Amino acid sequence: MSSRPLINYPCTLCCRPTSMWCSRCQKAWYCSPEHLQSDWPRHRKECMPAHAENNMIATPPPAEPQIIKVSAILFSPEEERPRIISIDCLPVATRDGTAPMPLLDAYMSDGRPEGIVLTQGLSGEPLRFPLHVWYSPTALSRCKPVNRAIYHITSGAARKPWCGTVIALKFNGSRRQGYSDAGSNDLPALSAYFLAYK
Repeated sequence: MSSRPLINYPCTLCCRPTSMWCSRCQKAWYCSPEHLQSDWPRHRKECMPAHAENNMIATPPPAEPQIIKVSAILFSPEEERPRIISIDCLPVATRDGTAPMPLLDAYMSDGRPEGIVLTQGLSGEPLRFPLHVWYSPTALSRCKPVNRAIYHITSGAARKPWCGTVIALKFNGSRRQGYSDAGSNDLPALSAYFLAYK
């Protein structure tokens, strides 16, 4: 693996910011040699040596990814009510095109976040705009306090005690290729999910 200074791209495997890339093709970004090795069975099918390209003109370095800002709903463990915040998202190349990766480190101090996509509403009807819920799976095992904002909107009736920070974003369509602004209209679907989650 090699690195370029000052430019950070999302790791192909975990999406953490990194300046290291596959030194063979110089097109895939990884935060550690272990992630390159883990992704190698998939990546090797697309990994073409950079010197194998017959470009007569030197190719400029890739442009910095364009950061997109969207509104999200923050369920803070210390606050009684959820609130709207602004989240930065980086576009990440996927097999199906480009997808946004929210930069959550400033809010998620409870360990590496995981995401769940909600596609159904209160009555089981499909959501026109699926919701993306980010949380820390290790917050409960670390004896973090129960999330007061979630406790409040579920009136304490949730089957599972949600702990740590939870952030909800809204996709701009069923293809999930971008986010639109989440708002208070999304709270009923989120509340129903928190109540039903086991």
